[in-house]
Amino acid sequence: MKHFFYIDPLEKLNTKKDSTLMLALTMQQMGMDCFLIFEKDLSWGNSATKLKTFRFDGEFNGAYLKTFSLKEEILQTPTQSDVIHMRLDPPFDGRYLRYLWILDQWERMGVKVVNRPRGIMQFNEKLLAYQQTGSVSSWVGEDVSSFKSFVELLKKEKVQEIVLKPLDLYSGIGVEKWSIDHADLDKRFKAKALELQGPIVAQAFMPEVLKGEIRALYFKGQHIGSILKKPKAGEFISNIAQGAAFEAIELSSTLQKKCEAICATLTLEGVDWVAFDILGETPTEVNITCPGLLVEVSHAHGKNLASVIAKMI
Repeated sequence: MKHFFYIDPLEKLNTKKDSTLMLALTMQQMGMDCFLIFEKDLSWGNSATKLKTFRFDGEFNGAYLKTFSLKEEILQTPTQSDVIHMRLDPPFDGRYLRYLWILDQWERMGVKVVNRPRGIMQFNEKLLAYQQTGSVSSWVGEDVSSFKSFVELLKKEKVQEIVLKPLDLYSGIGVEKWSIDHADLDKRFKAKALELQGPIVAQAFMPEVLKGEIRALYFKGQHIGSILKKPKAGEFISNIAQGAAFEAIELSSTLQKKCEAICATLTLEGVDWVAFDILGETPTEVNITCPGLLVEVSHAHGKNLASVIAKMI
């Protein structure tokens, strides 16, 4: 069995703490046959197709990668005994969808793809969270009159601030917080919908984020580990790439049950690797395109959690 990791170009990645490279290198050190496929090297044909793949090497410094280097290029065709790990970073745009279509063709040829392309296509990471009981009050659309109606509902709930954000971006990109009574709120909503060329998310701001947001990693429905991400002083986005601190945390039994219920649905669709973002007792995002922070969670817990995933694979 060979494992092919389909990833972004190395120059786009922070190799020191990239979750995919950590898993690939760990699996290789455990004796598995692993290769990298870069974004533009993926193809498929209805006759034999050889893909450009690369061997690699490296070593760890704790959970972080101390070194990482590419080795020789090898042309090869994945077979029914092989696995392609879909690890392209979002945004989930037309480009992303085209690659999912190609991966879906490989899966139809009998190659296992994790996470399954059709599973990724079926679920939006934000909407899946908003469907859950007790989720934060949220609305998605671009119609101004409907947006105003939603704002009025939030006011009745005594909400003081509202968040506007993209439906398909990541890492806190494009997230804005406004006073619910701001005179320019409607104007900003219209401008943002125009800027993003379609529906956007509006939701009640959850003050709990100031105390930190949980990132919980799951694989095949099993909890791998979690951290609490704390935003920088004076900010509200708990994104480590934007300076948030983090520490190990244990999930409550209530949260574990909520995450396991969502994973049960996703596993049926071939979505094994899931990363939850959680505020208070509420999952606010269910990351399935390229779940990250495996390095940070491993570092916080003092052990290589990629080995846990590798053994399950």
